[in-house]
Amino acid sequence: MKILNGKELARKMRKELKEKISKSPEKPGLAVVLVGEDPSSKLYVNMKERDCKKIGITSKKIKLEENTTQERLLDIIRQLNEDDTIHGILVQLPLPSHIDESVVIDTISSKKDVDGFHPMNLGKMLQGRDCFLPATPAGIIDLLKENNIMIEGKEVAVVGRSNIVGKPVASLLTAENGTVTVCHSRTKNIETILKRSDIIIMAIGRPNFLKGNMIKENVVIVDVGTTYIDDKLYGDVDFESVKEKASWISPVPGGVGPMTRAALLKNTYKAFLKRENR
Repeated sequence: MKILNGKELARKMRKELKEKISKSPEKPGLAVVLVGEDPSSKLYVNMKERDCKKIGITSKKIKLEENTTQERLLDIIRQLNEDDTIHGILVQLPLPSHIDESVVIDTISSKKDVDGFHPMNLGKMLQGRDCFLPATPAGIIDLLKENNIMIEGKEVAVVGRSNIVGKPVASLLTAENGTVTVCHSRTKNIETILKRSDIIIMAIGRPNFLKGNMIKENVVIVDVGTTYIDDKLYGDVDFESVKEKASWISPVPGGVGPMTRAALLKNTYKAFLKRENR
């Protein structure tokens, strides 16, 4: 079994971006908006801020109280849309329950939507047109490709159908000519599907769901799950029970997480180049 080392690949991607950014007199700008006190969100935002600093992206963090109104948040986004020093806008999800995430995502300019959630970018992705790809799905594809893992012609199971990971990664895998089955809570005979799959993407947020008796020999497993139990991080894959059968597996932490942040940086630089008409 080999490890899909997202931390190592993300470091390489950051180094390449840093070299490109260092040659430009202007610097890309990323605004990150955080609403509330969710511990995981605060951790992610701090890590993104650190990544930006390492490679020369100007990071602007906007911290808002939990009870911030939706209209106040939308006003801030509209201001950032008009700010020429900001090339990418990211509103950290999840948002407090009184704020409609769809309205927030729709308000972000599609030209600054470095998370790749705007309907304009998702529509272009489905058509195979140039766009900002959702960060986690894009990171997953990069992780597979950089390790020379063939997607074309392979049976791929995507477990989870969220708008953030499951649905878009299924689309990207299809674009790479994989034969994709999306599994979810209503899927019948899920173990039959998993046992015939060459590649499995786990993205359901259920700790240790995937066991060794549910997979075939030499399967490639990408674990997107992140669940904290008593301050310990668990993935969707029972690592110990699958490691003897899998040919490749991404660890939690150190697999998909760093790749998601690297893809976000890549999108920010892409937005910068588009704005600068380079």
